[in-house]
Amino acid sequence: MSTTWNLEQIPERQTIPLSAGADGYLGRECPQSECERYFKITPGTGLSGIDTCRCPYCGFEEHQGQFHTKDQIAHARSVIVTQVMGAMLKDLKGMEFNHPPRGAFGIGISMKVTGSPPPVRGYSELDLETEVVCDACTLRYAIYGVFGYCPDCGTHNNLGILDANLRRSAQMLALAVASDDPALREYLVQNALGACVSAFDGWGRAVCEAFAAKATDPKKVKGISFQNLTGARDKLRLMFGFDAEAAVGVTDFNSVHRAFQKRHVVAHRMGVVDADYLKSTGDAGSVLGRKVVIEAAEVDATSAALRRLAAALAAHLGGLP
Repeated sequence: MSTTWNLEQIPERQTIPLSAGADGYLGRECPQSECERYFKITPGTGLSGIDTCRCPYCGFEEHQGQFHTKDQIAHARSVIVTQVMGAMLKDLKGMEFNHPPRGAFGIGISMKVTGSPPPVRGYSELDLETEVVCDACTLRYAIYGVFGYCPDCGTHNNLGILDANLRRSAQMLALAVASDDPALREYLVQNALGACVSAFDGWGRAVCEAFAAKATDPKKVKGISFQNLTGARDKLRLMFGFDAEAAVGVTDFNSVHRAFQKRHVVAHRMGVVDADYLKSTGDAGSVLGRKVVIEAAEVDATSAALRRLAAALAAHLGGLP
């Protein structure tokens, strides 16, 4: 009479379902040993029918099955171990016997199986710093830091992040225009300009580092500061062959440079014009020793020019071999 063993009923290959967190995100981890950084995606958003995934940090692309996290793999293994141990215990339980002793000096023998299979190891997804919705494919994903590639379509999110920061500057300008308090209006306009400069500087540094491998000297890319626009112009030309002046026109480039220098005067000289500012900008409308004037319209024009400059630079970097 043949015996059906529980252990034999376990399939040789199984698919272990993974559950997204309460926020809808499912964890992923780059399989590259040089990276191995954690990110999350929302299943059901983004592109459909693709079987590859891209690391938002290093850009490595491989089959989606290679991006499981260590905790997810440990969970899947524990599911299998629990099934195997449970089946083995059932099979052994079916082999229990008890032969009581017989006679005055008989010896009894028995086997009793105890114990239970180990519990399934649970896992939970981590909290990340930045949630992103890809402008190109609508994938919803989350990363550490701010900038990264879309895991679905590979689009870098740098322009979307810059736009979000420039919108904050626009909100400050709107508050300034609506204010009846001259001092508050001046403060908000100055801070709106500072927000533009900071946003563009952070964006420029990040996008150049993301494309550093395409530079003539990748090690020097981190030294590019976008708060000094003319210095950044020279280094972009040297490192990436990009002409910032040609991208937006000399007039607009000089206007943005002047606005950046005004922000420098506000940040480091309480807004008082010095000789360095006049030499750098040639601003005929400013007087040595007096406060620099920053208009809301000037900040708005600066923001628009920066967005055009960023789009041109991003397209140039993306097109480099």
